[in-house]
Amino acid sequence: MGLKVVALGGGHGLAASLAALRRVTPDITAIVTVADDGGSSGRLRREFGVLPPGDLRMALAALCGDDSWGETWSRVVQHRFGGSGELAGHALGNLLLAGMWDLFGDPVAGLDLVGRLLRVTGRVLPMAAVPLEIVAYVSGLDPLAPEVVREVRGQAAVAVTSGRVRSITLEPFDPPAVPEAVDAVLAADWVVFGPGSWFTSVLPHLLVPSLATALAGTKARRLVALNLVPQPGETEGFSPHRHLEVLTDHAPSLTVDVVLADAGAVGGAENELKQAAGLLHASLVLSDVAAADGVKHDPVRLAAAYRRVFGGVSDLIVGVVPQWR
Repeated sequence: MGLKVVALGGGHGLAASLAALRRVTPDITAIVTVADDGGSSGRLRREFGVLPPGDLRMALAALCGDDSWGETWSRVVQHRFGGSGELAGHALGNLLLAGMWDLFGDPVAGLDLVGRLLRVTGRVLPMAAVPLEIVAYVSGLDPLAPEVVREVRGQAAVAVTSGRVRSITLEPFDPPAVPEAVDAVLAADWVVFGPGSWFTSVLPHLLVPSLATALAGTKARRLVALNLVPQPGETEGFSPHRHLEVLTDHAPSLTVDVVLADAGAVGGAENELKQAAGLLHASLVLSDVAAADGVKHDPVRLAAAYRRVFGGVSDLIVGVVPQWR
């Protein structure tokens, strides 16, 4: 379609969105969270002081083509070592990125080089120039004092907390955004938030000051793609409209043009979701975007929904988008 699209998030949710968006436009910029502190990413972050590479690696893999080259390199960077040695648990793509950064000293240059090697559609950028720590304020951790709010630190811990996440902040509090990410947001035609882990992948972008300013001031239209199901731990028990209420709480000045949700996932709560979308000044678009398992997004169906919204077929229409491939 020739549109400039920026997608923000991390992990499997952003990967699903990117796999759909590369079917819609070649001009994609993924802006990826850099707060992961678990697994292979956490080990490399602690040992070398680099940005956690895991979410960036997944974004690169999602933007690989469907040809033999793309499918092969996607498998290569996603390959994870087994066994019990020092390499156990590391993803090959994480090691490749860490090596590029160590060699060239520039995270953006390293990502661009790997992107060219993989022949990806678009570009992958980190949202901040330094590794970040997520600090969540969580209630319900003490069954004897369910309303007491306590701090939970680190993306890995927040993602599996047994309490109810109320809000998050970042440390450092005023992290520097990557200039290329800010420029991409300001130049975009559409900015897409989500789907993904709400507190650890989607909301952190709104807490990087210069990136948040760009997101509020860009002339791009903004779309929020909602999750299909709540995430155990992080958003346990969240309804679709609760996701939007939390988004509003963290970015009260942000307005959105379209909220895209799966028709089946709404589960009869369409009116509540319309009201929550109204808090963001957004219109609600419902479409069949789930895969057969109802848990993951189908990239072809999601691409069809993006294509129709971007093309104005269902732009600012509250209702259902027919399935179209």
